[in-house]
Amino acid sequence: MQLTSICKYVILVSVVTHIYVINRMKYSVLAIRDTLLNKKMRTFTARELTSLLSISPRKSLYYLEHGLQTGLFTKLKRGMYCLKTDPPTEQEIANQLYRPSYLSFEYALAYYNILPEMVYTLTSATTKSTRSFVLSDKTYSYTSIKAFAYTGYQLHIVNDQRFLIAEPEKAFVDYLYLVVLGRRQANDRLDTSRLDAEKVRAYAKIFKRKRLLTLCEHIINQ
Repeated sequence: MQLTSICKYVILVSVVTHIYVINRMKYSVLAIRDTLLNKKMRTFTARELTSLLSISPRKSLYYLEHGLQTGLFTKLKRGMYCLKTDPPTEQEIANQLYRPSYLSFEYALAYYNILPEMVYTLTSATTKSTRSFVLSDKTYSYTSIKAFAYTGYQLHIVNDQRFLIAEPEKAFVDYLYLVVLGRRQANDRLDTSRLDAEKVRAYAKIFKRKRLLTLCEHIINQ
């Protein structure tokens, strides 16, 4: 009986404390949403929210918990969240889910209509270890490349949403780099007619692999 009373007391204190903290919050749910949108932060970490709102890490956790409960936020993975009310695009999620990274390989080739096929996996290049994630039945794949080859990408802004993606020529070279390594099968349906041959050669030389340069030359000169 005594143990039950103690448990009830602990629960009551926890609830009262939670309500007190919520009531003392500096920002309302709508204010947080507006602040994130103004900063173009549809995805963010707990640390980024702490810095953005200039609050303590402890209070940031209360904001995150409250945001999840009220439907303002949704959790992408451990320590990473996004606005559920104004969700990021799959391209924005791809950039933020595993950093640093930029969209490349098959996804970028399909984006530029170089690869005339539907691509269901968001493929990205990263300097970190190769990994993949599955969110809402969508696969996000990250392939490691050398730090010196981590270049040739640009910021795309589409309807106020922003994401990093390889230039067409770099996506082409990144893809053929994996072909040379035996990690991809060469696709003979690539439309390279609009690629800048000089840019392709320049990006291929970055990887310092003669076979890659030879393969690039062979395909773009067909």
